[in-house]
Amino acid sequence: MFGIFHGRPPALTAEPLRGRDAVVTGASAGIGLETARTLAMWGARVTVVGRSAERTARAAEEIARSAREHGVASPDIAAMVCDFASLAEVRRLGEGLLARHSKLHILINNAGLWLQRRQPSAEGHETTFAVNHLAPFLLTMLLRDRMIASAPARVVHVSSRLHSDARTLAVEHLAAPPRFSGIGAYASSKLCNVLFSRELAERLKGTSVTSNALHPGDIATEVTRDNRVLSFLSDRLGRPFLLTPEEGSRTTLHVATHAPLLEVTGRYFSVCKEAPASKLTEDASLRARLWDVSCALTRG
Repeated sequence: MFGIFHGRPPALTAEPLRGRDAVVTGASAGIGLETARTLAMWGARVTVVGRSAERTARAAEEIARSAREHGVASPDIAAMVCDFASLAEVRRLGEGLLARHSKLHILINNAGLWLQRRQPSAEGHETTFAVNHLAPFLLTMLLRDRMIASAPARVVHVSSRLHSDARTLAVEHLAAPPRFSGIGAYASSKLCNVLFSRELAERLKGTSVTSNALHPGDIATEVTRDNRVLSFLSDRLGRPFLLTPEEGSRTTLHVATHAPLLEVTGRYFSVCKEAPASKLTEDASLRARLWDVSCALTRG
């Protein structure tokens, strides 16, 4: 059940990213922080996005310090705050990112959460679905044209191996499921990530913008912070078997920067290698229905 049994991702070779602009969501801690740190150390201009203004600002300072220690003379790191449970905030974030980045080459949709109990988002949608799928869907749509104009560019969706636990997907009921299970909602939202990634890849063909999804590994992070049982298992029992956040960032970085993957799109990765995704992701009609429902739910 833990990451060590699925293998540890290999150490990465630095990719030259000077002149490249990147955005990492969920970057105030965990694998998002480590992903943004490495991008900055490799020379990218990075915007870190987090929910807490204090923690996100502190993360940006830490990332800039790490970049300077690795020889980046004047790291350009910015912090932006957004609660992904509010689509209105996501729209404001999109506006801020477009104002900061005249070009955008890497978008890493990393933010996510796992709730134990049903909660409504700001717009009244089930929050796990809203944060894990609707928010990155909307943000990607807001930034899509800028990325096309900046191509080659890459959109990276941090999903989970648990997406395969969702055996079916009732797309029309995702925002307001008749019954709620924390693990079920999480698995469904992670399946949405892979479905969206694959459909986006199809719709971006010919633009030199790629879209890929990945499982980062089973990691000791705060994604289970709202689930006492899972947090206990992760913090007390599972930590010796879990990947570190730095190890967990490696597959994300591999997909976002590895030169041989420049034209690879619509794929799913684990342990820095292409891996099979749920068979449901092959269903073109399901992908199209999710796209249409997502457009309807995020329409301002």
